[in-house]
Amino acid sequence: MSDLAFSMKYSLRAGRRWALQSALALGLATALAAPVGAATPRGELPDFTELVEKVGPSVVNIRTMERAGRNAMPGGGGSGMDPNMEEFFRRFGIPLPGGRGGPRGGGGGDEEPQQRGVGSGFILTADGLVMTNAHVVDGADELMVTLTDKREFKAKVIGLDKRTDVAVVKIEATGLPAVKLGDVSRLKVGEWVMAIGSPFGLENSVTAGIVSAKARDTGDYLPFIQTDVAINPGNSGGPLINMRGEVVGINSQIYSRSGGFMGISFAIPIDEASRVAEQLRTTGRVIRGRIGVTIAPVTKDVAESIGLGKPAGALVRGAESGGPADKAGIEAGDIITKVDGRAIDKSGDLPRIVGATRPGSKTVLQVFRRGAYRDVTVTVAEFEPDAPTRVAQSDAPVASAGSKSALGLTVTDLSEVAKRDLKLKGGVRVDAVEGAAARAGLREGDVILDLDNTEIADVRQFMAVSAKVEKARAVSVMVRRGEWVNYLVIRPAR
Repeated sequence: MSDLAFSMKYSLRAGRRWALQSALALGLATALAAPVGAATPRGELPDFTELVEKVGPSVVNIRTMERAGRNAMPGGGGSGMDPNMEEFFRRFGIPLPGGRGGPRGGGGGDEEPQQRGVGSGFILTADGLVMTNAHVVDGADELMVTLTDKREFKAKVIGLDKRTDVAVVKIEATGLPAVKLGDVSRLKVGEWVMAIGSPFGLENSVTAGIVSAKARDTGDYLPFIQTDVAINPGNSGGPLINMRGEVVGINSQIYSRSGGFMGISFAIPIDEASRVAEQLRTTGRVIRGRIGVTIAPVTKDVAESIGLGKPAGALVRGAESGGPADKAGIEAGDIITKVDGRAIDKSGDLPRIVGATRPGSKTVLQVFRRGAYRDVTVTVAEFEPDAPTRVAQSDAPVASAGSKSALGLTVTDLSEVAKRDLKLKGGVRVDAVEGAAARAGLREGDVILDLDNTEIADVRQFMAVSAKVEKARAVSVMVRRGEWVNYLVIRPAR
C-alpha cells in the first residue's frame, strides 16, 4: 500500500472516530441542557421538580366540616374515626363503624362544626373558583380551603354534579395562581403524568406514573383516564398533570380489593369536567339531553349472528313509553350505530353524546334493524333523573296450545290482553326450553319478538322460520324479558 493510500485510510478512520465522539458529546450536552418537563430521551426518567414548583401553588386542600350532633349516635356517640379514613369509607360506600361519624363528645346542634373529611382541589380562576370532586363537598355544612401559603378561606359550593362527580366552589380571594388546562385528545397511553393532593391530610403530596389507558368506561357519562399514579383518600379532587404542566384530569377513583392503592386509579378527563363546570358556574346545575332508551353492549356473537359485522353500537333493550325515542319509532332490539354522523363504538358512547346534546334539538340516529340501516330523527328531551318507569309484565295470559320447535323451544301465541299490556304487535311466549336454547339462556316466560332477523308475529310464523334455520349455524333471537329486550344466540350442539 502506498504512503498516500495509507495516509488517506488513516485520516478517514480518525475522521469517523472524531465524528462519533462529537456526536456523543453533543447528545450528552443536549440531554443535560433539556428543560424539565420536556420529552426525555429513551432510558431516562423525567424530572418533576419544575412542574411541582409551577403547578403546586394552584393546588388546594379542602376540609369539610359538619355540625356536631347532626349525625351523632344517641348519647353523643360517633364513629370516633380519623376524618381522613371517614372520607375513604364514604367514597367506597363502606358503612362507618357505629354509624356515620360525629363528634366524640355530646351532641348539641349549636356546637362548632367538626371536621368530617378531607380532599383536594385546584384553582380555576384568579378570582377564587376552585374545581374538585362532588363527593368531596357533598353534604358538608362548611368548607375550608387552604392554600399552599397557609392562607385559609371559607368556601361556598357554586354547584355540584353527582353523575360526573364534578363540583365548583368559590373562595373570596383575588390574584390567585390558576392552573392551565390541557388537551386530553393529545394525551397518549404511556405518557408520564403527575398528581398533587392531600392524601390522608398530607398537604401538597406529589406522586407520578403513566397513563395506563384512555376512555375507560366506569360511568354513565365519563370515559375515565386510567393511570398508575398513587391515589389515596384525600387525593380526591386534585389535578392530574401532564409534562407540560397542564391539568388533564381530576383524580377521582381507585380500583382496590384491599382498600388501599393497588396501581389502578381513575381521573375525570378535564374536557368533560370543564363542560360540566361551565354549566355549574352559569346555572348551578347541569342540563343533559335524553331520548328515553335503556341500552346494553353489542357482543361479538350477536353482531355476527344478526349481520352487523363488528360488535359496535348500543343495543336498545327498551324504549320508554311516550318518550322521545318511542315517539320517533325506535324499537326494542334496534342497535343505534350513529348519532348525527358520530359513530357509537361502545354502548357507553350513546349517553355521553346524547347527554351533551341541547334539549329540544333534533338529532338523527342511525339504527340497525333486521339486517338493514335506517335513519330516525329524534327530538331530544331534558334529562329527568327521577322519572318513574313502568315495568311491563311478561307473564300475562296466553291463548293457544304450545308448539315445540327444532330449536328446543315450546312456544304459544300471546293473547290480545298480553299484547296490550306489553305494548306489542306480536311475538310468542316461551312455555318450555331445553337443549341449545337453554344453553343460550332462554327461560320460560320470555317473549320472542324476532328470530334470525325476522320479526315474529305468532306461533305459525315462528315455526316456519325455525324450520328453515340451518342446524349447523348459530341463530339470533330477540327476547323480551320483563321490561327489557336483549339478543341471545342459539348455537348448535358440537
